[in-house]
Amino acid sequence: MQTGFGPFIASYLAANKWTQGEIGLMLSVGTISAMASQLPAGAVVDTMRNKKFAALAALVAIIVSALLLAASPTFIPVFAAEVLHGFASCMLVPAMAAISLALVSRADLGDRLGRNARWASIGSALTAALMGAFGEYLSLRSVFFLTVALALPAIVALRMIHYDAPPAPPGKPKLTPDGKERESLRELLKDRRLLIFAACVVLFHLSNAAMLNLAAGEVTAHMGDNVQLVIAACIIVPQFIVAALSPWVGRQAQNWGRRPVLILGFCALPIRAILFAGVSTPYLLVPVQMLDGISAAVFGVMLPLIAADVAGGHGHYNLTIGFFGLAAGVGATLSTAAAGFAADKFGTTMSSFGLAAAGLMAVLMVSLAMPETRGAHVEKAAEKPPVEA
Repeated sequence: MQTGFGPFIASYLAANKWTQGEIGLMLSVGTISAMASQLPAGAVVDTMRNKKFAALAALVAIIVSALLLAASPTFIPVFAAEVLHGFASCMLVPAMAAISLALVSRADLGDRLGRNARWASIGSALTAALMGAFGEYLSLRSVFFLTVALALPAIVALRMIHYDAPPAPPGKPKLTPDGKERESLRELLKDRRLLIFAACVVLFHLSNAAMLNLAAGEVTAHMGDNVQLVIAACIIVPQFIVAALSPWVGRQAQNWGRRPVLILGFCALPIRAILFAGVSTPYLLVPVQMLDGISAAVFGVMLPLIAADVAGGHGHYNLTIGFFGLAAGVGATLSTAAAGFAADKFGTTMSSFGLAAAGLMAVLMVSLAMPETRGAHVEKAAEKPPVEA
């Protein structure tokens, strides 16, 4: 369902005579609404015992937003769709992470998240191919009707998930369901790992968020035939790379540690942006976009995994994911708006160089400032004095 948003929206609006600046501004509306909802949504999912209900609410919101986009490519429907989709995304991500954590132990979470990312990428790749064919041979609007149709199997799959929710400790609101002391929000916000990784997330999305949207608009403006197929290929190829790499990323994050894997994924950002700046043929966008698969595999697995390292055992796992999602929204908002207006005023090449600079800053932040978080919850527990019998 999520595949219908982003590059397909950029192409849809560009084909309806929207400028790059207007497209970037409208895409930023969605990220701003997500930013406003990230922390409340994470806190709500933390307190809810029925995580599946939060996921269901997100699916319904995605259905409505897709119908609004299909209804009319004008300001009010597109604005409403972006706001609603921003809300839906910020509910869906922590809900799925919470369900994953409920299904497996913390020690197995890296492998579980890697498998999640693999299946998500396979679904995105197959759907992108289908949506590309719909957009090319039927109409651009049909992409959003297909998004609505995909809601039915999504809801069926959600209903098939079964797990035993841990009982809430009676009379102990400051304890997590597994009996541990719930960390205060002030203590969480003082955590150096939380703040540094949030800064890394901002820089990652500042570099990454606008790259494919910028390329999609450029392709639509300079290519008459096969536009939707090229855009679909730009989505499909990285997804296959994500599907292949994600389980390996989850395993190596446990074996090597979090920082080496993060550095590997972040290094692909500036390289990809510089290559985009030098691309003159639309069909070369596809091989360059392969680098996005490396970054996406690493980031998709590492964000919820580092959130579990930082706060998974203290009752704020989904709130921490929401905090990182807020950081991602800040970076994505700045990226799509700034890159769109920079492309209108200075050209796509200069805009791509700006994205490359942000990617290089992200690599330096991870390399020089980000602490290792693997096993941090074990070390933190070991620091506490043993309880006498």
